Amino acid sequence: MTTDPSDLVRPRTDGDLAACVEVLAAVHRHSGYPVNWPDRPADWLTTRSQLAAWVAELDGPVVGHLSLSRAAEGDAAPAVWAARAGIGVDVTAVVGRLFVSPTARGHGLGAALVARAVGEARTLGLHPVLDVVDSDTAATALYERLGWELLDVVEQRWAPDRTVSVRCYAAPGQP
Repeated sequence: MTTDPSDLVRPRTDGDLAACVEVLAAVHRHSGYPVNWPDRPADWLTTRSQLAAWVAELDGPVVGHLSLSRAAEGDAAPAVWAARAGIGVDVTAVVGRLFVSPTARGHGLGAALVARAVGEARTLGLHPVLDVVDSDTAATALYERLGWELLDVVEQRWAPDRTVSVRCYAAPGQP
């Protein structure tokens, strides 16, 4: 009997943060995400504008994570989508902090986490959007496979001497 990946996703609790940081560290070593390792990774996983967060478990331990937040300074996709739609960024929800352990990939967990976040955003009457570093080809492939629309590629200054290309996506459909 095959397990539906959505059955492996549940709301994140404070007790999950240490495991999430361990998985994030493994992802960072393997794939370079996040590009800039945060000084306080647990705080990075819990933004002030966060609406919800989920984890994925596979055979017991936490192996993935995703959060849904209100638009914050530095998020390019909400502004790009809102400008196209002719409305404010306040009707967007940002999908972010998505990662799945390198040892747990290929089970549909990334797609299941994204589906949970999109469903929650829609329940709240918000349109899901996201930013992803252009060089993150695995994430880009996932979002495009799920039907997300590439809105634009923008340049963001992440440091005085560092500019990064960021792909801005919007979930398919309307809120």
